[in-house]
Amino acid sequence: MEPTPYPTPDVPFSRYLSAKKTVDDRALNEHVWQTMVNALPPAAPDAPLRVLEIGAGIGTMVERLLERQVLTHARYTAVDADPTNIATARYRLQTLPPTINLELVTADVFDFAAHEHGRRAWDLLIAHAFLDLVDIPAALPQLFPLLAPGGAYYFTINFDGATILQPTIDPAFDAQIETAYHRTMDERLVNGKPSGDSQAGRHLFQHLQSAGAEIVASGSSDWVVFAQNGRYPADEAAFLHFIIDTMRGALGSHPGLEPAQFARWIAQRHAQIAAGELVYIAHQLDFYGRVSA
Repeated sequence: MEPTPYPTPDVPFSRYLSAKKTVDDRALNEHVWQTMVNALPPAAPDAPLRVLEIGAGIGTMVERLLERQVLTHARYTAVDADPTNIATARYRLQTLPPTINLELVTADVFDFAAHEHGRRAWDLLIAHAFLDLVDIPAALPQLFPLLAPGGAYYFTINFDGATILQPTIDPAFDAQIETAYHRTMDERLVNGKPSGDSQAGRHLFQHLQSAGAEIVASGSSDWVVFAQNGRYPADEAAFLHFIIDTMRGALGSHPGLEPAQFARWIAQRHAQIAAGELVYIAHQLDFYGRVSA
């Protein structure tokens, strides 16, 4: 029987980022997180922790650091190219402790890095669910000079080559879609330049070392989303609908996928979410380390 076409909800990117927060909260590697937290330099009113977050989205990492009482006295600079993300972050982060000085910057990360080059103004560089969207070997030499001597990095949710959707619809077609979807990451171009890597996590080991960085801790940070009693936690159904629509957008005109079969596959996945049946797993890696002066 043909699946009933599912009326896909219009999930804006800002809602996806908000819905993703609980998924990320579960996924972040606890060992890497604790290693980062334990290594932070002491912060005081006259010596706040200086944090730079690139690709900061709607500010969920700031929220997380505050919720877990990691930030006490801090000067936090959050950079994102999307003005809607920055506006949403400004709304979400209206009420902050007086000891936190937050600067929200709408800018291309690499334009920002070029403008700030040589300042060495930050103690910690955070990139959360961001580096797998850029050309990492070209990016790191632009980003690390922003760190003060002895500065550290915390790079999280770096995709590493596995997208798992259960239950299986058609084993061969499911595998074909996964392969094609990952290839779109590897072939992504932004302004004519490579901008993505479906195996960014594993490749970061070499990229970090080549850029002169020490890896202190690393571990998996897999997204695992499933329903209990037919319901997904928080707003995670919206997160899943966005993921499926991202796959549809990436592969809708792919020459190797039969269009009608792919449309049915997308409709079935959305229907599985509506029924609380879809399980989604994505393999990712977190990293924490230091950069030589």
